[in-house]
Amino acid sequence: VFAVSGLLRAATGFDIGLSTKCVVIPKEMDMCHKIGYSEMRLPNLMGHTSMAEVILKSTTWQHLAHTNCHPHVRTFLCSLFAPICLDTFIHPCRSMCVAVRASCAPVLACHGHPWPESLDCDRFPADEDMCLASLTKEYKYLSKVLPKPVCQTCPAVEEFFTHKRVLEVFCDSNFAVKVKLSKKKTVFGGQEYNIECQVEFITQGSLLPYETQSMIQQWLLINENCTQRMTSTHRPMVYLLVGNIEEGTILVNQIYRWQRRDSQLTLATQKWRYHKCL
Repeated sequence: VFAVSGLLRAATGFDIGLSTKCVVIPKEMDMCHKIGYSEMRLPNLMGHTSMAEVILKSTTWQHLAHTNCHPHVRTFLCSLFAPICLDTFIHPCRSMCVAVRASCAPVLACHGHPWPESLDCDRFPADEDMCLASLTKEYKYLSKVLPKPVCQTCPAVEEFFTHKRVLEVFCDSNFAVKVKLSKKKTVFGGQEYNIECQVEFITQGSLLPYETQSMIQQWLLINENCTQRMTSTHRPMVYLLVGNIEEGTILVNQIYRWQRRDSQLTLATQKWRYHKCL
């Protein structure tokens, strides 16, 4: 949660007058929940005048927010789609926009979309004006920098393999995570994925289990074309994702389909506990 008061630069804003109103942030905008405030101004800074329009236009951005492509992505998007109810509109600073764009534009590109003109960073105020600024360098220093998932070519889903081959792959990898995937239709006709990381088999060095789980979930959201391929039906499917962490990025190199009667993966995971890599 970002403390809004700590992010504001001291200066003058502009008056919003009587043409706007305070409304509760709708439940459909879950990216803007638990961000430190519960009411927003309408119309918002994107020029949306009705709650129906806000919900519809923000849904395309919810997915980006969930990838956590930048620590400020939710703060940035919510300051525009659901601005805090104060006496003045508080824009995000230009520097925040530039930082978020640098990290999140590649994710949009992975989904086939350019960074939109409506979010051109030049439209936002400089840092010396009143605006939402980036976190301090001290805060960045204290927070742990985790490896980032990147847009990549999808590995083929392997369905035929031996447990010996799987053990060899484990030996050459940094992580192996069992995931259960399913999808459902959203209110607006799109697809929504339920991702549940269940089990880990390979040690991650300094990474904790929940950190690995979070990174795999991000990988599945960023590489949506892979996730779509793995969720061809609405029936839940189980996969084993195996990969490496190279130069601060996460790469999934193998995907195994874990079928109910598949004894080879079960055997490999059982033997891994006592297996000695060459």
